[in-house]
Amino acid sequence: METSISTNRLFLVIFLAIASFACSTQDYSEKSLPLGDSRYSYEARKKYASLNLDSLNFDSRPIRVLLTANPEHRLSPVFKVNYYKKSRKPYTGTINFHQKFTSYGEPANQKWHDNFMPGFEAIYGFEMVNISHFNNKILKENKLFPTPVLVQTLYYPTFDKDTLNGKPVIRNYYIVSVYDEDTNGDGMLNKKDLRRIYHFDENGNKTKALVPPNFSVMSSDYDSANDYMYIFARKDENNNGKMEAKEPIQIFWVDLKDPANTGLQYE
Repeated sequence: METSISTNRLFLVIFLAIASFACSTQDYSEKSLPLGDSRYSYEARKKYASLNLDSLNFDSRPIRVLLTANPEHRLSPVFKVNYYKKSRKPYTGTINFHQKFTSYGEPANQKWHDNFMPGFEAIYGFEMVNISHFNNKILKENKLFPTPVLVQTLYYPTFDKDTLNGKPVIRNYYIVSVYDEDTNGDGMLNKKDLRRIYHFDENGNKTKALVPPNFSVMSSDYDSANDYMYIFARKDENNNGKMEAKEPIQIFWVDLKDPANTGLQYE
């Protein structure tokens, strides 16, 4: 009995030591970007001076090259560069892939290749601040956002050949959910702001917001029978720029065959 207790204590000590080391080397706390003069007024900066508001001119670097369905188009997620507290060596967040929705009642020849939705990969990562788009045909690069933002999820056309209901799935656009405005006025871009979601064409040009700007995106669901994406969002009824539990939830639908076709599912 005493041997078992001693062993358990040893494992606990080792676990706490590893956890302590991890916490001391990297800071993966809540994502946030401090806003500088270009994005925040002088009066507001004075009010929130304790937040140590610096500029958005921080170091950033691309992570990987994502293969899209069209070989002419490639994407590179861009991450904010952070530094270890002691060594000052640089580090960034990493790319993570969302798990796919479960498809029920689909034919045997259905193939999603473990993608998030048929035809779409979906990635996220700590302090992903932009997406770089490159056109291999004309050798031109452009960023999806003109200034740094906090990207929550990037949906992009998968390189794999997916099928839905036995038919090939073709996607030629991107969807990005993002925190791109300091809606609550605290001098930071973080999850306390309203979360937006946008449609971009294949060349990385923003075409429209998929929900109105006075809503904050919460989650999404997928309808394989209609190839629809349902977006759950809270309405900022009191216009304070925050998503609050007492505010109503509405559901918007997006036709993934033609994302210009959108509407309200539940009000």
